[in-house]
Amino acid sequence: MDTHKQDFVNQDGQPFGGVVENILPTTNEDEMKKLMAGLDSEQSYREHKCWRQYITVIVSVVFVLFQLYATLSGVLTAQILRASHLAFVQFLAFLLFPPTKKSPKNTLPWYDVVLAIIGAACWIYIVINFQSLVRRSGNNTVFDVAIGIIGILILFESCRRIVGLPIMIIASVFVIYAFAGKYLPGFLHHRGYSLQRVVCHLFYNTEGIMGTPIGACSTFIFLFILFGALLEKTGIGQFFIDMCNSIAGGASGGPAKVAVLSSALLGTVSGSSVSNTVGSGSFTIPMMKRLGYKGEFAGAVEASASTGGQLMPPIMGAAAFLMAESLGLPYLTIVRAAIVPAILYFTGIFITVHLEAKKLGLKGLPREELPKFIPLFLHNGYMILPLVVIIYFLCAGKTAVFAALMGIIACLAVGLGVSLVDLVKGRKPSFGSKDLIEVMCAAARNIISVAIACGMAGIIIGIVTLTGLGLKLGAGLVALAGGKLLLTLMFTMVASIILGMGAPTTANYLITSTITAAAIIQLNVEPLAAHMFAFYFGIIADVTPPVALAAIAGAAIARAKPMKTAVNATKLAIGAFIIPYMFVYNPKMLMIGASFTTIMFIIATAVIGMFGVSVALEGYGLRFTGILHGSGKSKTVVAALDVVERLLFAFAGFMCIIPESKTDIIGLAIMFVLVTYQMILNKFKK
Repeated sequence: MDTHKQDFVNQDGQPFGGVVENILPTTNEDEMKKLMAGLDSEQSYREHKCWRQYITVIVSVVFVLFQLYATLSGVLTAQILRASHLAFVQFLAFLLFPPTKKSPKNTLPWYDVVLAIIGAACWIYIVINFQSLVRRSGNNTVFDVAIGIIGILILFESCRRIVGLPIMIIASVFVIYAFAGKYLPGFLHHRGYSLQRVVCHLFYNTEGIMGTPIGACSTFIFLFILFGALLEKTGIGQFFIDMCNSIAGGASGGPAKVAVLSSALLGTVSGSSVSNTVGSGSFTIPMMKRLGYKGEFAGAVEASASTGGQLMPPIMGAAAFLMAESLGLPYLTIVRAAIVPAILYFTGIFITVHLEAKKLGLKGLPREELPKFIPLFLHNGYMILPLVVIIYFLCAGKTAVFAALMGIIACLAVGLGVSLVDLVKGRKPSFGSKDLIEVMCAAARNIISVAIACGMAGIIIGIVTLTGLGLKLGAGLVALAGGKLLLTLMFTMVASIILGMGAPTTANYLITSTITAAAIIQLNVEPLAAHMFAFYFGIIADVTPPVALAAIAGAAIARAKPMKTAVNATKLAIGAFIIPYMFVYNPKMLMIGASFTTIMFIIATAVIGMFGVSVALEGYGLRFTGILHGSGKSKTVVAALDVVERLLFAFAGFMCIIPESKTDIIGLAIMFVLVTYQMILNKFKK
């Protein structure tokens, strides 16, 4: 948005007298980087100078070019491509990421150089000796085993640095189980495996580290990360914010609604909850606070909306691509299944934000000082062309790889076109060779954490397939729940949230889908619904106390209390705790065997249900809940009546949300009575 004057108004309609440039952003670029590095290990990387910078840049550019060559040519076998991918990842991991968050970021210790070279060499060993390794498969030499052990240990160290301890500890437990299982009683017992068998299964097989997750990471996930880096370079983030300001900035509580809409759109570019929160939050959170929202609520709005960015099609979190690969479904099927749940999630947040604004009497930004949608779209609408291209090719039935490649070409075409216009008008080109190199470096850096998480998940999956533990744990989980689907889902939810507090979404999804999704499927649940269930709760862990990284990031920008912000974010994201249960019990919500009419009815009743739940949480609908609110009567009586009305709204909301015709009728009837009752009270008050 242009930095011309924009006065904000309070609940009395009086201007605050501020201008956009005086309040935005409150956090400068260095502070944002420091904030992200403190919260997210993936953002705590070195920014090399002098000769070290050239090495990093050269390796990153070669990495990207190699990936594009491998994708376009198709001449490399799966094992060689995956091993080469891991070699680049391991080399860059130790060049870019220090041992701890507090380690100096302007130096490169000799031991990191050694680890980078050895880590890459272990995977290059597979590339060079591939034919020999295939011939002696099952009869590997002592040297093969030694290389495998070193490669696995270095992968563990890079995981500790970049992804975090939780997944490293879990993977370690699984490896120990492979050796110690023969000493365990009951369903955990197995015959035991030798060091050679375990190492070779994990390091050289496509059922271990080089399994399906790394296969997806080295192909279309990498391409979509490159696409996201290119798209971000075009300045589409600011365009999304400007566009959302033109749509919702003038509405009641406008900046908060802008935060919800822009975060939903920005989620298609960045797959990290923390980066989304910090990136758009540095703009939206100060606006919300200036308008009159409390800091804890402003930070929570941005955190909950940014976390949901990974749920928003067409480009979702990396785990969505892994879901498509593990289920053997086209990515378009995953995108189509995610549409209705994503709409409901963001609708729930939007409704709560609106009710909070009405409750506080907050106005919007002056309409005459907001950007106009049509002129804005005509001037900058070309920026969404790459997204349109990807959606078109996905809908046309093309593979995710092809769609990503076409999106990358579209991004380059847009960048080149804008630069040509700049040159014609005598301006400095907006997108040049330096920008392209920066994009390649960003893509190479961003894939590191995903690849390492996929590699660690491959270790877990490898042990599960080697020992048969997956079926045993699945059966154990079902037995623990007494064969009850609801209890099994609740256990899965708790496991996903706990795991998500310390592991990134990708790793969380891979682990929970391997173990718990199988248990849910045993209870005759649609496989896609079971995997989507694990996916949702892995993501929502970013706003769930006590860790709630996205909420902490929002609180830091808002200068608010982290735990209170996290609680508010959980309240705003209540839909994410309800929606997964809905699509498990009624897969039609995922567009599985559902007609257009059925889907529209499900959306309509669920939105009404979300309204009821939001009113119950906010204590405000068309007016404050509780017939005696503000009457000066006994506080006990006022509070009791308030609780009763809130419970009625919550009950009606849940009845509408439950995907059954009978419950919909009950919920709609109660909701009609409650809304009519509030309308009458409002009229009577006037």
